[in-house]
Amino acid sequence: MPGTAAELAFRGKQLPRGERERLVDELLESLNEPASTELDAAWAAEIERRLAAYDRGEAQALSAEEVFAKARAIAK
Repeated sequence: MPGTAAELAFRGKQLPRGERERLVDELLESLNEPASTELDAAWAAEIERRLAAYDRGEAQALSAEEVFAKARAIAK
């Protein structure tokens, strides 16, 4: 790896603001990659489970209007 964290930080601070923002975003995203991958897989499995339950007639779909009405009632 080229340079220490302190050296890389020093070099990064020399970048224009937009490039520094991009660098920070990429570094933060790299920290979340394993968790993001696991979360995506968990959501995909949950979606499949719910669709299968709906296809078997074990779950009912609600209209958007019903969902928003329930959310408004809870938020009061």
